[in-house]
Amino acid sequence: MAKKFGKRGPSKPVYKRIILKLSGEVLKGTEDVIDPTVANNIAHEVAEIHGMGVQVAIVIGGGNIWRGITSANRGMDRSTADYMGMLATIINGMALQEALEKAGVNTRVQTAIEVKNVAEPFIRRRAVRHLEKGRVVIFVAGTGNPFFSTDTAAALRASELGAEILLKATKVDGIYDSDPRKNPKAKKYTQVKYTEALERRLQVMDSTAFALCMDNQVPIVVFDMFTKGNLKSVVLGGKIGTLVSA
Repeated sequence: MAKKFGKRGPSKPVYKRIILKLSGEVLKGTEDVIDPTVANNIAHEVAEIHGMGVQVAIVIGGGNIWRGITSANRGMDRSTADYMGMLATIINGMALQEALEKAGVNTRVQTAIEVKNVAEPFIRRRAVRHLEKGRVVIFVAGTGNPFFSTDTAAALRASELGAEILLKATKVDGIYDSDPRKNPKAKKYTQVKYTEALERRLQVMDSTAFALCMDNQVPIVVFDMFTKGNLKSVVLGGKIGTLVSA
């Protein structure tokens, strides 16, 4: 069940196990495909909540390097384009692992497609054991299947691991009825139901991810990752972003 939001939230985390969904774009700086400074900033935010006893698993995208659906729209075979995108997420996962371990957090990368020399294969029981031992787990290569986004992978991993919440990190501070960067009168939702998100085709996550979370009762918080302290505030139950639940 979703936790109720408070204005300040308690002093202790209200969630024991979370899935943090990061797009590949969050690692991109103004010039670099992967900006080490940005990666380090994210790592320190994650390290802070990890130090509070929260079990953290991360699903990362690859859009800063390669977007499968964009390439498919330009004439490339969709399956080939999506597999290339999966490889991009592995690169991002390795970069984030490096940043987390420099921040003092033991980290494991698990991949949905086999790359023995750089990452473990995804094994649910092993992932759970890593979390229980205090390691952060980064999931890469999506679901291992073309035609499924990394948002869907995040919803799937959250359901498999029994995560209490899926945190969708974005560049905006929640879900709006239109793009707030283009429409200054865009209305922000503080809370929406899964069915509303699907019916209104809110574009923060794809419909498959929303439906999977709805079927397995995994609440979603959409929030701005680039405001320092937001991740901690969400974990403490603060009223940050938009809550999507039943």
